[in-house]
Amino acid sequence: MSWITWALILTGVGLNAAAQLLLKVATRPLAHFSDFSPTTLGSAILILSKSLPFWTGMVCYGASVCVWLAALSKAPVSTAYPMLSLGYVAVAVVSVMWLGESMTLPKVLGIALICAGVILVSRSSA
Repeated sequence: MSWITWALILTGVGLNAAAQLLLKVATRPLAHFSDFSPTTLGSAILILSKSLPFWTGMVCYGASVCVWLAALSKAPVSTAYPMLSLGYVAVAVVSVMWLGESMTLPKVLGIALICAGVILVSRSSA
């Protein structure tokens, strides 16, 4: 695959991961809700509608779909789709650095397995 195809794939993955992280930040004010009743749902919608991280995350999702379509037009889906798992790696690393989440040995081993799988898929012939 060409460098532009790889750039599209990695950009799509990055935008999707950014969307996940931004939506996590946007939902932090919702943590105090104990249930999903019509009242709390209405309050949650109001809080999210005023949240810059929420809207930025939604824009990232939209952009990731557009970039992903371009990537799929150039790459075999059997190669491109497994690359989405790099988003798990990016989100795990950034969530530790930015959101203060913990990184345990099982998580590290899982991330290593994901990376190994991505390397194997990316090196296989299309």
